[in-house]
This record gives sequence, C-alpha cells and structure tokens, in this order.
Amino acid sequence: SRLSTLDSRLSTLDSTTRLLTRTTWCWQQCTCMRLDSSRLVLHAHHSLPQVRVHRSPQVCIVLFCLLVVVALEVWLVQKAHSTSIAAAGAITPGFKMLYSIILPTYNERENLPLIVYMLNKTFIEAKVKHEVVVVDDSSPDNTLEVAKSLRDIYGSSQVTIVSRKGKLGLGSAYFAGLEAAKGDRIILMDADLSHHPKFIPQMISVMDQGDRSGRPFDIVSGTRYRRGGGVAGWDFKRKLTSCGANFLATFLLNPGASDLTGSFRLYEREVIERILPKVKSKGYAFQMEILVHSRKEGMTLGEVPITFVDRIYGESKLGANEIILYLKGLLHLFFTT
Repeated sequence: SRLSTLDSRLSTLDSTTRLLTRTTWCWQQCTCMRLDSSRLVLHAHHSLPQVRVHRSPQVCIVLFCLLVVVALEVWLVQKAHSTSIAAAGAITPGFKMLYSIILPTYNERENLPLIVYMLNKTFIEAKVKHEVVVVDDSSPDNTLEVAKSLRDIYGSSQVTIVSRKGKLGLGSAYFAGLEAAKGDRIILMDADLSHHPKFIPQMISVMDQGDRSGRPFDIVSGTRYRRGGGVAGWDFKRKLTSCGANFLATFLLNPGASDLTGSFRLYEREVIERILPKVKSKGYAFQMEILVHSRKEGMTLGEVPITFVDRIYGESKLGANEIILYLKGLLHLFFTT
C-alpha cells in the first residue's frame, strides 16, 4: 500500500525520475526491515546502528521481488526511449543508398557555397551518402569558379561539376546532371536557398514507407500547399501568381499532386530516367509535365510539406516570359495528355 501511495505521488514526474525515486525508496525500506518471529515489521529508523536485518527466506523473497520490479522498470524505460527515437526518425533502407543532388546554376555564386554546406551538414547528420552535381550554364558572375573551389574543399567524390556553354535551359541541365550523377536516387532542387535540405531525411523516409499497400513511392515532392507547408518572403502579388498558376494546373490536368510547379523532389533513378526524355516543356511548366507523365505511367507520388523561402542573394528568374511559357505548356498538356 505504501508503494502504491508513492507511485500516485510520483505520477507527475517523468519515467526516469520516477524510477530513481522509487528505487531509492525501496532500498531505504529494505534497510529498515526487521524480522519479528514469523512476520516482517517495517519501522522508521533514526540511526543506522539500531537497524537489525535478519537473513531469512521471507527477507530474501522480498528483496528478490524488489530487484525484479527495478529490473522491469529499467527495461520499460529503455524500451520507451528506443521507441521514441524510432518514432522521431526511423532508419529505412533508403538511408543506405547514394543520393545525387542536381543543382542547375546561373548566377548563384553567393548561394552555392551556402547550399552545398547545408547539404553536406544534413547528410552527415543523417548518416547518408551523397554527392552534389553542379550544372552551370556559363554564369557571368563566375559561379563556375566558386564551384571549383567547393570541389577542392569537399573533394571530387562529393562535388561534381558540369560546365555548359551558354544558357541552355532547365530541362537540358537536368539531363546533363543525370548523366554525370552516380546516385541510386536523384534529388532535384534549387540552388538559391529556396529549398532547405532539412526536409530531405523526411522525404527519404516517406519514399521508403510508400503508399497504403507498402509499395515505396516512385516520387516524393515537397509541397507548399499542404498543411505544414508554406512560403516566406513573398509579397501578395507573387503569392497570388503562384496560387493561381497551381490552381489552374490542378483544375485542367488533375495530376494528383498539391504542388505542380514545385521543383524540390526526390526520384527513384529509373523513374526520372524514364520520364525526362518525354518532357518537352520549358521553364516552370517543366516540373508540371514531369508529374503529368509520371501519373500517366502509373507511378506513385508522396508529398512532404515544406517551407519555400524567397532567395536572399541574386534575382528571381520569374518574369513575363516565364509566365507565357508556363501558360503555353499548360495548354499543350491539356490538349495532348
């Protein structure tokens, strides 16, 4: 009954503190035990020399039971701790693969060192192997020289450079990066710090967990338009443009994705190799067409809410020409798919 009373008083404490307090109390009670004829009498002691402990079968049984209780408590605490760690981020088979991150760059000399550092930090903490493939289209701001310096710092196994003559476009940059990539899975993302690498481990876990049947997803897309996602640093006009473009594409094409124009995605290598040759659009419609073709091919899509942050350095590539290209691509997909 005393033990039950003690447990009720300790119910507000965490499990580890509760275990230590309970063990200390039991030990104190054991040191106060005295055998009187055929029964155990518990009494409060004021000085240790007055305590008499007689060895008897009853005392041994009580001590053994207390040890079992303590051992059980320790096991339960350790199990709860390991379960909480697993829930925070389970290690799935995908964490043993090599990931290639393709970064198309054009005038990103300020952003490139930061994104490469953040990627390296994220993958080291997650204990996942990776490589960064920088595809530069002859940037006037000498982004290529910065990329070469990063390769010297991190090593050629961590940073691969593809240098192209002239501004040849996003789609062909992904093609060139994919040819140079050695990874089992491919990550496409922006180099302007709009996509934070901290979401990548979660994307890996979601891909491995897969759909309800347990089949791993073929594609995992970062989305701004699900609960937990969003944007930061945009004015009202930019938000209205993005939401309007996404709503229009969803209404006309219904590809089963909440963020059609987002470019932060994780692909199984064979999936992106199969889809890219079929994509004809340019600009922002390029990302949209990938999802349209993937759904047509019966590929599965998972989503992870992300926060999209407007670039700190450099200028946005979004302009009137990009909007026109997007609308042309949208109409083309509507009438042809």
